[in-house]
Amino acid sequence: MHRTIDLKVMYFGTPVVLVSTRNPDGSANLAPMSSAWWLNGYCVLGFGNSARTAQNLRRERECVLNLVPASMVDVVDRLALTTGNPGMSPGKATMGYEYVPDKFARAGLSEQASELVGAPRVAECPIQLEGAVVRENPLGTSDSGATTFHVRVLRSHVADELVLPGTHYVDPWGWDPLVMKFCEFFGGGSRVRPSRLAEAWEMPHPEEVAP
Repeated sequence: MHRTIDLKVMYFGTPVVLVSTRNPDGSANLAPMSSAWWLNGYCVLGFGNSARTAQNLRRERECVLNLVPASMVDVVDRLALTTGNPGMSPGKATMGYEYVPDKFARAGLSEQASELVGAPRVAECPIQLEGAVVRENPLGTSDSGATTFHVRVLRSHVADELVLPGTHYVDPWGWDPLVMKFCEFFGGGSRVRPSRLAEAWEMPHPEEVAP
């Protein structure tokens, strides 16, 4: 039997990505997001138009997609309710977002120079994908307030321990991505820590819901 419900969010489970871009003044911005999917040599990213990352992608036309392992969940959660946009939306302000101009410092991460784009890589991330924006489209209708960015991966950097010896393939047993499901953090199929984003969205936990 199925029940018809009005879903508050539709985050069924996608890998967390730290997207690094360049701000107008040349400084680096870093944003955690989980609305990303890949096909062939391309990635599609979904962002609200008010996000600093969306503005940077539209202007700079490049980024680095830093893939996060489940072991880095604490790092990601430090950035969960931060924004690089000093003029944050009223909705974010109500949810408790904080303007943080230096996201790398807040997360305790190190910038690593990229080879083909101006945005830096995250040195601590075992998979780093340098990319160029090749297309952008409104998500749904033109007034949705969100945009999908099509990014072509220009160069892939993978930690030695994740590459199957003698190949150009990532070890699927060794790679344990941090996954966000309905605003909660999961790794290896289990919840790895509480999420401040889930608290801000007032997402219920199973133990809090009466049978």
